[in-house]
Amino acid sequence: MIDSALPKTLGALRRDARFTEQRLVSRSVKDEIRENLIAKLGCTGPLFPGIVGYEDTVVPQLVNAVLSRHNFILLGLRGQAKTRLIRLLTNLLDPAMPYVSGSEIRDNPYRPVSRHSIGLIHEMGDDTPISWLSPEQRYVEKLATPDVTIADMIGDIDPIKAARRGQDISDELTIHYGLVPRANRGIFAINELPDLAGKIQVGLFNIMQEGDVQIKGYPVRLPLDVLLVFTANPEDYTARGKIITPLKDRIGSEIRTHYPLTLDDGISITRQESWLRRASPVALEMPSYIQEVIEQVAFLAREDKRVDKKSGVSQRLPITVSENVASNAEARAIRAREKTAAARVADIYGALPSMTGKMELEYEGELKGAETIARELIRLSVARVYSNYFEGVNMSQIIQFFDLGGNLKLETASSSRESLKMLSEVQGLMDKIAALGVGPGSEDAERVSAAEFVLEGLHAHRRISRNEEIGFTAEQRRRDQPDEPKQQKRRQQFN
Repeated sequence: MIDSALPKTLGALRRDARFTEQRLVSRSVKDEIRENLIAKLGCTGPLFPGIVGYEDTVVPQLVNAVLSRHNFILLGLRGQAKTRLIRLLTNLLDPAMPYVSGSEIRDNPYRPVSRHSIGLIHEMGDDTPISWLSPEQRYVEKLATPDVTIADMIGDIDPIKAARRGQDISDELTIHYGLVPRANRGIFAINELPDLAGKIQVGLFNIMQEGDVQIKGYPVRLPLDVLLVFTANPEDYTARGKIITPLKDRIGSEIRTHYPLTLDDGISITRQESWLRRASPVALEMPSYIQEVIEQVAFLAREDKRVDKKSGVSQRLPITVSENVASNAEARAIRAREKTAAARVADIYGALPSMTGKMELEYEGELKGAETIARELIRLSVARVYSNYFEGVNMSQIIQFFDLGGNLKLETASSSRESLKMLSEVQGLMDKIAALGVGPGSEDAERVSAAEFVLEGLHAHRRISRNEEIGFTAEQRRRDQPDEPKQQKRRQQFN
């Protein structure tokens, strides 16, 4: 929020020692961001709050670009927080910046460049009104599309404005300024730069090199002070367009972004971004092993040969799946009139609609179908997470229950009490869930979720079977106990 005690006229501004002419004229927006970054580097705490997993990779490169006063581009696949990162640059701007009131291009009161501001200061002198901009108001963003014109970006002559004011059409006061001049003394960001037509990219040359623009061929020179930042997807260079070489040459730093490198980083991002803290008549519980399975699905999808690696698998996949899983558990608890809703593996399968649309498939994948591949990825994820908790744990008592003819079908809509009663009939099952941090004193919903996870893990490792009609049952291919080498080979398949 702008401080109401800040100077309101040019004269008051001159008398304020915080906003001297020397400081406001000699200090460009890149200098301002650089100085504020240097101050932050000397303090504890994150430079870019909410950005996880880039501390040792992207952030140091971004710091170098800012300290070097570079215009830069963030290059990476979809869902890699590129836009969020550039929006956080506003944290490096001053709390307030003065400009001549009514100026469309935020004229510096000590060095105006537009005809409007020059005339106003000449007429009113120290009584010239001054307005103030917050950091957020100094950030201008444009999504590049093929239909963007030079007029949109730079500006154009406005004949309607000329007619209303009774001015000659060649008068500077008839100019309608584009987005770049309106971002003067701030940050201008272009998302998906390759989608911008080549001739529009050419129009950015002067801004980046000489810092000025010319409008419609008229001898109007506007020396702009602006930090230009861009984002792009590497695949877009050939799929939809490209960054022309002269423009690429003028971009000071090219910074590559990436997906989370570790499962823990991915889970942290998903927890931060997912809408799980919601107003609900039930208490929502998302067990850690369920979160791990959801995140593992995204990691496996990025490695799967049937999924297009050039398109990538966005971090939005585990975020939206988590939200759908929570909603599935929430609906079940509300119908059963329960106080606690704990997510289960079955809820992940119920969240397929939030998963299939986020995977671009190769030819082999298209033949199988997105839903089939998503189900396979969930099973593989369950197998991998199960191994982290139960590697080497003897599950023979549980397996024997099914080998002797037992079966168990858990209805998704069943109450926790009904499901727990059925699960308790499986010898040894409830003893194993302690490894998941669930004990006898835990809520029924949490105990059901943990027990179901154990069974799903055994199914994922082909130790027991599961089908839609009769639920969990004995593994059809293992009526006799498999020998140890086969067991070892199966475990290695999922690790």
